[in-house]
Amino acid sequence: MAKKAVATLRTGGGQNLAKCIKMVKNPETGAYQFKETVTYKESAKDFFNKKK
Repeated sequence: MAKKAVATLRTGGGQNLAKCIKMVKNPETGAYQFKETVTYKESAKDFFNKKK
């Protein structure tokens, strides 16, 4: 028999977070790399505006 999915309680702490993924070109090799981070939604634009 299949297991029944159980909903978990959310405290509301993680609802203001966003996962940001940015593609960055490596100056030495010219290859692209992906830079990932989990930030608050308010500071997501700061992450994308940073050069490095």
